[in-house]
Amino acid sequence: MITAIREVRRAKGMTLDDVARACVPPTTAQTIGRLETGTRTVSVGWLNRIADALGVRAADLVRLPDQPNIPVAALLDPDGAYAPRRSATIAPPVATPDHIAVSVVASIGDYRAGDEIWCERLSPDHFARALNRDVLVPRPAGRFAFGRLIDRDGTRLHLLPLGSGSRQQIVTDPPWIATAVRLVRPL
Repeated sequence: MITAIREVRRAKGMTLDDVARACVPPTTAQTIGRLETGTRTVSVGWLNRIADALGVRAADLVRLPDQPNIPVAALLDPDGAYAPRRSATIAPPVATPDHIAVSVVASIGDYRAGDEIWCERLSPDHFARALNRDVLVPRPAGRFAFGRLIDRDGTRLHLLPLGSGSRQQIVTDPPWIATAVRLVRPL
């Protein structure tokens, strides 16, 4: 199996030791290095542990032979753009069955017309993961609410809409919510 552990780790600015310590249970930097280089076989268990330590999905660490990657031509920081010291690639985003999208047709809040907001659907027992994040919440009669989840009180969700001067909305007992996880913005 070809992995992108090294590329993801470097993109996150983490050392081998950082990843090793973030694993549950912790491991050694040497083990992570061996898994990165392929001198040790990466099992599904290791892939999941490393993905959790890096804060990504395990699928983000696997490179499929036919998966197109985008070469990184430059790095950008406050000092400007410069060439990377080592070659790197970025895997384009891949949708999962839990993803749904919001298409922005008119600018509101931080979102511009033409933006696509990828959201991950969450069941009620995972709503707490969405606190202080933008969420899409289903309402009766095929309507939706979209805004920042600012509080959860039992089965009541408190949303702050994106528009300035808008009043807080309360939605009771939704069957699911979807938290914004990726913004796709055409330039």
